[in-house]
Amino acid sequence: MKIESVDFFYLSMPEVLDIGDGSQDALLVRVRAGGFEGWGECEAAPLPSIAAWMCPRSHSACKPVRDSVLGQTLDGVADLTRIGNLVRENSLDLLQADHTWSGVDIALWDLLGKKLGEPVWKLLGYEKSFPKTPYASVLFGNTPQETLKKARAATAAGYKAAKFGWGPFGRTTVAADRDQLQAAREGLGADGILLVDAGTVWVDDVIRASQALPALHECRALWLEEPFVSGALDSYRLLAEKAGSLKLAGGEGAHNIWMARHLMQHGGVGYIQIDCGRIGGITVAKQAADDAVARGVTFVNHTFTSHLALSASLQPFAGLEKDVICEYPVEPKSLAVEVTANQLKRDANGQVRAPDTPGLGITPDLASVQRYLVPVEISVRGTVLYRTSVL
Repeated sequence: MKIESVDFFYLSMPEVLDIGDGSQDALLVRVRAGGFEGWGECEAAPLPSIAAWMCPRSHSACKPVRDSVLGQTLDGVADLTRIGNLVRENSLDLLQADHTWSGVDIALWDLLGKKLGEPVWKLLGYEKSFPKTPYASVLFGNTPQETLKKARAATAAGYKAAKFGWGPFGRTTVAADRDQLQAAREGLGADGILLVDAGTVWVDDVIRASQALPALHECRALWLEEPFVSGALDSYRLLAEKAGSLKLAGGEGAHNIWMARHLMQHGGVGYIQIDCGRIGGITVAKQAADDAVARGVTFVNHTFTSHLALSASLQPFAGLEKDVICEYPVEPKSLAVEVTANQLKRDANGQVRAPDTPGLGITPDLASVQRYLVPVEISVRGTVLYRTSVL
C-alpha cells in the first residue's frame, strides 16, 4: 500500500502559561494508507513542525519532510526504517525534521498494526508486554508546602514513585532546594521512590550541580534527571563520577539515535529517557532501547502529554522485563486528557502496560480534538502551501 495522506492538527489550551508543562498544546498526526488510518503525536512546538512538513525546498539536503513520505510504499516494518532514513537524508539541514517525522512515524506504526492486526510492541519483535510501574510526574510546588501536598496526593492515589521537576528547583539556594527535597520525601514516605528532574537548570555547571548532591543523597533520590543540557557530555560524565550511588538520567532532548548513544557512552547516565515524539518516532526509540540493554543502562519512557503519546512511549521497551519504571503524567491540562476516547489506566497492582489491541490501542476523541483545534494556514508568495485538513 502507498502512504496517501498525512495531516497535522494543532491543538492548544485557550491560554498557554509560561510553565514547564508540555500538555498545554499538542500536534496530532493522522496518516492514511490502503484504507487504514493511524494516529501519532509530535512532542515539539506545533507550528515549526508543520512548517518542516511542507516548507519550500532550500537545497538538496534541506527538503520538506513530505517529499520523503507521501507516496512511499508501506507494507512492513522495514519500510518504516527505510522512510525514516530517507527523511534524514533529504532533510539533513532542516533541524525540525526529526520532530516532525517522529509524529508521522508513530502514526504509521499505529496504521501498520491495525492493518496487520497486531499491537505495535509485537511488530517490534517482543513476545510479551510486561507491566510497568508508573511514577507520578509532577512539577515542584512554588513552596515546600505545595510540594509536600503534591507528594501526599501522589501517595494517596496509589503511586509507588513520583518525580518532581522544574519549578523553583536549582534557581535560588542550596537550602531552598533541600527544603523542597525534604518536603517531597516526607510526602512520599520512607518507602516511596523519589525521582528528581532539574530541567537543565545548571546548563553545564558541574560545581553548582554538585552542591545539590548531599541533599539528594539525604533524601534518597533514585536519580537526578537532566542536570545539564543534552549536549553537555563532559559535565554529565563529571557529575556522574561525583554522584556515587545516585544515578543520572537524561535523554528526553535527544532528537536522533546518536544523541542518545552519546549520553549513554560518554555522559555516564544510568537511565536513558527517550521521547518517541522527538527522537524520530518508535522506530528510533526501539534502537535506543536495544542499545541501552547492550550497555547495561535502564530504558525509561519520557512523556508528559496525552495517552496516545503515552502508549507510543511504552512500545519500545514493552518487552523488557527488568526495565519497569515508566513516566505517567498525572497533572496534564484538560486538552491532553480529553483528546483520546480511552486511556491507559493503572491495574489493581498500580501498574500499566502497552495495550494488546492492534496498533497503539488508543483512539482520538474527534469531538474533543475539534474543541481545541487551532486552524492553520501557511502561504508563501500568495500561494497557500498548507491549510488544516478536515477532521
